[in-house]
Amino acid sequence: MTVDRRVRLGLLTVHLVASVGWMGAAACYLVLGMVAGSTSDPGAIRSAWAALDLLGWTVVVPLAVAALTTGLVVSRTSAWGLFKHWWVLLSLVLTSLATVVTVLHMLDVSETARRAAVATPDELLRLGGDTFHPAAGLVVLLVVAVLNVYKPRGRLAAALQQAYTTGAS
Repeated sequence: MTVDRRVRLGLLTVHLVASVGWMGAAACYLVLGMVAGSTSDPGAIRSAWAALDLLGWTVVVPLAVAALTTGLVVSRTSAWGLFKHWWVLLSLVLTSLATVVTVLHMLDVSETARRAAVATPDELLRLGGDTFHPAAGLVVLLVVAVLNVYKPRGRLAAALQQAYTTGAS
């Protein structure tokens, strides 16, 4: 699909802003998750879980969906294509997986935030924090960023052919 260069660059700009914003929001989310799990102040725990819920649904999820959507459009309108190069497809798979995991995880975060809002101080101390998902998500997003910056050589068809011949022997 060919589009005007200015339109493609505009799409690429939106994609980069959404992707970098997603990483920044995930980093903020990680810090809030660390606070929720490391403090003994009930007010801070309650506030951290409320902020995790708010940040997740109003910033992290929209940026994840925007990065995924614009990434699909950019790949379809660029010379790299969606199915020409293995790293583009891997970026799509990783971004899709990260987006789905983020949305599904936010359902648990919302439930924990609701419980934190009415929990006793002892119950709050047992809630813990939320560090695994944002840390793992940041790693995945950094891998995707590296793939998209370095654009490793190799076409998807050649990689599939090599995998088939290696597996068949």
